[in-house]
Amino acid sequence: QAQLVESGGGLVQPGGSLRLSCAPSGTIVGIKSMAWYRQAPGQEREFVAGIVNGANIRYADSLQGRFTISRDIRKNTVYLQMNSLKPDDTAVYYCRVQSAWGDSWGQGTQVTVSS
Repeated sequence: QAQLVESGGGLVQPGGSLRLSCAPSGTIVGIKSMAWYRQAPGQEREFVAGIVNGANIRYADSLQGRFTISRDIRKNTVYLQMNSLKPDDTAVYYCRVQSAWGDSWGQGTQVTVSS
């Protein structure tokens, strides 16, 4: 498995924006998909957005329009731009990468939306 490093979380007011980043700490080969999940307190982890084979992008139905996933191929980095954030978006956000090395998860980054 690859080691993934996430960043960009924090405290933001409702209506604000954050940009999360996730990159492997070392070399990674054969990336098949890169995705973001989130887990709110007391809830199951849920899919947020993902890029498969570098081109096919999917979003959770409830989030499309506010969140945008993108990837920098040269840096093997995946981003999640989150706009118009709501208190319900408060969660730990996890990066997931499926590659030739298997299924890897990041340690999570906390996003808190509160006034």
